[in-house]
Amino acid sequence: MSDEFDAVVEELRARVSPTDDERAQLQRVADAVIADAESAVADLPVDAEVVQVGSTARGTWTAGDRDVDVFVCFPPSLDRERLEEYGLTVGHAVLPEGREEYAEHPYVVGEREGYAVDLVPCYAVGDATEIQSAVDRTPFHTRYLQERLDDDSAGEVRVAKQFLKGIGVYGSDLRTRGFSGYLTELLVLEFGGFRGFVEAAADWHPPVRLDPEGHGTETFEDPLVVIDPTDPERNVAAVLSATNVATLQHYARAILADPRASLFTETEPDPFTATDVEAAVARRDTTPVALRFGAPDVVDDQLWPQLRKSLDGLRSELDRQGFEVLRAAAFVEDDGQTRRDAVLLLEFAVAERPAVERHEGPPVHVREHASGFFEKYDGDAEVAGPFVDGDRYVVERPRAVTTAVGFLSSDAVFGVGLGPRIASALEGGYEVLVGPEIAALADGFGVDLAGYFDPKP
Repeated sequence: MSDEFDAVVEELRARVSPTDDERAQLQRVADAVIADAESAVADLPVDAEVVQVGSTARGTWTAGDRDVDVFVCFPPSLDRERLEEYGLTVGHAVLPEGREEYAEHPYVVGEREGYAVDLVPCYAVGDATEIQSAVDRTPFHTRYLQERLDDDSAGEVRVAKQFLKGIGVYGSDLRTRGFSGYLTELLVLEFGGFRGFVEAAADWHPPVRLDPEGHGTETFEDPLVVIDPTDPERNVAAVLSATNVATLQHYARAILADPRASLFTETEPDPFTATDVEAAVARRDTTPVALRFGAPDVVDDQLWPQLRKSLDGLRSELDRQGFEVLRAAAFVEDDGQTRRDAVLLLEFAVAERPAVERHEGPPVHVREHASGFFEKYDGDAEVAGPFVDGDRYVVERPRAVTTAVGFLSSDAVFGVGLGPRIASALEGGYEVLVGPEIAALADGFGVDLAGYFDPKP
């Protein structure tokens, strides 16, 4: 099995390693961007250092990637307003056709000879623990890894990245909540290569704690903790979801048991047609209910936390109301340029409840509270009771909502702690699709529905 594993990895390593020509071409473009940025900085009333960061600076980018990340590092004494102003000035000078995007502060992205360029301002702090902006850590990460990665370990990182991409858990954006490039590099170094990484992951018992530089001070509650070698107060894996940790473990065991190249290639399921959806709903004999609405015009890293918060709020309240939510999911229709609709889907094992609900009061021996409960309901024609059941007063009172559909179609949805932008979007109007009606979502959400109704690890 060892020979088979090595053969698969070596074939993959050759495939994902950039050629000498690719490296030279990318570096030529990166050097030109840096030179232009330095020229733009020279026109400012402040000094700044221009550095290349990220995987291209560390030699861990995979063949076909065409991303160049360049940071402009300003003095820490510069106020935030000037940092943003000067950063955008440099960005637009280097990328005149570029556009502004926003993380913690604005920066410019654009294209240079077919390469996607991010030009980001940051503070040149003396230590990563002194950051004034989250991006200030990035140059420290680059320097730390440049000192420790060689050609062989960089190749192992590329294999690990491709594996994580293939199983769908690569990317630290808040939609994916997966493994960042920096985290992947640290894990490969920690375990001595790709094989060591997957062998370790296969046996993890979360929570797992790794501390490459032995800082040993901070504690975190995440399933995987990797203390940042450059900042002992940060968990590099903080964004990583428990689901993605478990997914890695599943596929780590899979590749060790049966090494195969297919695990390194991410594939989307064939989209479900309306007929496929109708058949799935009929087969499951549940009650799926979808809320379809116009997606808020915010970046993904703002949208997805709000979608999850909204879905959790709805699910918790509906469970509390006695409607059993089998599973729930959020979808966003996005063609890569224009975001259109979003969907909150809840599938109910129990979608209808009786007209009455049991409501227990205090034990009868708790005199003051028990008397108050009894007096509140005594003589109420709409309730059965109060009566004594065991040691408590009990009433059976009319249920406020008897169907999950009724709840989701009412203003009650706005009382469950929705994300604020999702609440605003729903206030603008939303469509409620019930049971086989969700087949209408196949046009636009066919891949999402295929993944939902035919899930894989």
